[in-house]
Amino acid sequence: MDGLLRSLRIALRSLRRRPSLTASIVLTLALCIGGTAAVFGAVYAVLFRPLPWARPDGVLVVRELWRAQQGSMSVGNWADLRRRDRLFEHLVPTYPEQLNLAGLDQPENVPAARVGPDYFQLLGVSPALGRTFASDEDTPGRDQVVVLSDGLWRRRFGADRSVIGREVRLDGRPATVIGVMPASLDFTLLGEQLWIPTAFTPEQLAQHDEHFLTVLGRLRPGVTPAEARTELADIARGLEQEFPRENQERGLGAFSLMEELVQDYRPRLFVLLGAVGFVLLIACANIGNLLLAQGTARGREMAIRAAVGAGRGHLLRQALTENLLLAGLGGALGVLVAHWAIQGLTAFGPADVPRLAQARVDGPMLGFVLAVTLGAGLLFGLAPALRLASRPPHAALKEGRSGGVHRDRLRSALVVTEIALALMLLTGAGLLIRSAAALNRVQPGYDPTGVVAARVSLPTTGYETPDQARTAFERLADQISAVRGVTASGVASVAPLEGGNTNGLVPEGRPLDVASSINSYLRIVSPGYLGAMRIPLRRGRGFTDQDRKGTPLVMIINERLAREAFPGQDPIGKRIACCDGGPDGLPGWKTVVGVVADVRAQDMSQPAEPEFYLPLGQAPEPAWNWIQRSMTVAARGTGGPMALVPGLREAVRAVDPAVPLYQVGTMDDRITRSLAQARFSTALLTAFGAMALLLAAIGVFGVISYGVSQRTQEIGVRVALGADRGDVVRLIVRHGARLAALGLLIGLGGALVASRLLGTLLYQVSPTDPPTFLAGAAVLGACAIAAAALPALRAARLDPAIALRAE
Repeated sequence: MDGLLRSLRIALRSLRRRPSLTASIVLTLALCIGGTAAVFGAVYAVLFRPLPWARPDGVLVVRELWRAQQGSMSVGNWADLRRRDRLFEHLVPTYPEQLNLAGLDQPENVPAARVGPDYFQLLGVSPALGRTFASDEDTPGRDQVVVLSDGLWRRRFGADRSVIGREVRLDGRPATVIGVMPASLDFTLLGEQLWIPTAFTPEQLAQHDEHFLTVLGRLRPGVTPAEARTELADIARGLEQEFPRENQERGLGAFSLMEELVQDYRPRLFVLLGAVGFVLLIACANIGNLLLAQGTARGREMAIRAAVGAGRGHLLRQALTENLLLAGLGGALGVLVAHWAIQGLTAFGPADVPRLAQARVDGPMLGFVLAVTLGAGLLFGLAPALRLASRPPHAALKEGRSGGVHRDRLRSALVVTEIALALMLLTGAGLLIRSAAALNRVQPGYDPTGVVAARVSLPTTGYETPDQARTAFERLADQISAVRGVTASGVASVAPLEGGNTNGLVPEGRPLDVASSINSYLRIVSPGYLGAMRIPLRRGRGFTDQDRKGTPLVMIINERLAREAFPGQDPIGKRIACCDGGPDGLPGWKTVVGVVADVRAQDMSQPAEPEFYLPLGQAPEPAWNWIQRSMTVAARGTGGPMALVPGLREAVRAVDPAVPLYQVGTMDDRITRSLAQARFSTALLTAFGAMALLLAAIGVFGVISYGVSQRTQEIGVRVALGADRGDVVRLIVRHGARLAALGLLIGLGGALVASRLLGTLLYQVSPTDPPTFLAGAAVLGACAIAAAALPALRAARLDPAIALRAE
């Protein structure tokens, strides 16, 4: 311990004698370690922070599989699955609802979830206040109870502990608050803020053809997910045999809950963590180069120490102590940088990244910083320390202050490594930039400029029948069209980028069975909606007020559906079976009266899916349950789109004062949010690439400058013997060009391998896109040559007399 403390005191004195070098190394490490730690904090919060539930690894999401695609489950299939299952402790049905919460001041629309009574037992979470659902409350007529989330309780009820037993109104119906869950349950799969029982009717429990459930299952102890998937496949085959019409080609699968929660963020976050790790490696190579150069200058100091009795082990320990002290100072300051960087990530990151707000400086991050700091200290400090400790004293004393004129191959190798890593980062950033540019050029299929959209959900009370719901939305469409400043408006069950329900459509001429169906997205719209969104009509006509109940059933389809349903034919006048069934249970026929342009309705990076539009006046009766009596209002007008919002609110109040307008925003903002993930990843990777480019240029400059200082006498001799200054410049630059060429060659090979990890993040750009690779190599090569040219020009201006007198 005495020796360690002595080494630390000597190291501190040594660092104080080199303030500029010390400050530059510590600040570089702080920025790179802090940035790496911040990205690690985001990765840990999103992907690895344990879920606040009992045995989260034992919870799976059970879904139906139709043609290998994941989908929701019908109530009847869930009920039969629960009866036949032997491997799950709980199989809990859940589905989202948008409920209007009243009973305090202004009504508010709240995302809710209907769940089975054992939902909270499955998660292993106890209420912070009150209780959860009893089994007898999961029956129709006894389900007027509600459990609140911690966030809703604090925001809406002021964290009032006497809320238990209070009556509120949900969709116009009274409900009693029986519990409040802890804050740990504010993060769930459906993003709900309150829970109510499912309370399925006997008719629903026998229904196998309406698929809207997300089923959570907890495995019994000792059961593996593989065993559960095998049993689910057996049960699915039995359900297909028992209910062939509803379950043809339909299977069952179990999926990791964590994978469902994080979706496609895993590859994006790992790419960012790898990128910032590359920047840290490049910084370590630069610092190693600085220390190697400094070590050459300190050769006489170490030689004198060795000459007066310091052993090689002592010299090695002293050099390592100095380097690890530098790393420790950089790591300590990096924690502060990480704190600021995390605040920036959470403030400017995409709003829908799950659990990103939970990223913080905590135990796991501090442990990561400690490990990275120690690793970085050894990485950049071990080679300089070994070189200092291993040089014979007499050799160092004879070399003089300049340390000799030999070329330092280790320092050159470090620069080559920097260039290779920088090219890999630049290539990745370039691919994402090209992908983002391609996404920005995508035409959504409608004109979002100047359109404001918002959701409206009707309560069950007062709108129990389809006719009541339809009449209310028709009145709302009329009210909105009369708002001052509105030039075009309409309502739709869902607008672009809102998801939606799907139905299997069977074109005429094909057998009426599941195998013949085309899975298509349903849109129920008023006559003015297509015009308000400016969705181009390619063929036929749009909807009119005459397309009502009692008139021939009609539909409009998009171009994608037209190609799949009637390839090479004119679809106008053709019939398609879908949606509402007749007395025989088979779907009814609707005539195609129009074809509209494809719309990027799900995601701007995904191709348009088959879609069909039904007129509001002919909406199938079951569809009002599918869409939960919720629709989007869209309005286009003069002036700014948000200026129309007060008038829209008045229009809704004119229909029903208890119904709120929610999720208000422009269509341009929705498109921006849909691209936020790609733009955020691109911005960060571009910043990391720029840092890598700068560090690589500094590395080349440092090595060439060091080489020039080592070859001062040689250059003086060359000039004295008649060498042209251009020859000197070419001599120096040639060395830098060789280093750059070798680094670029290695970097291109690494980039070809690493870029394949970006495949799922790219849009209309190949992971091996030649222009991007060539552009990255050209930019980096030019910067490297420019960095080498600066010391070369300085060398060419040397006075031969002064150079020849240099030690």
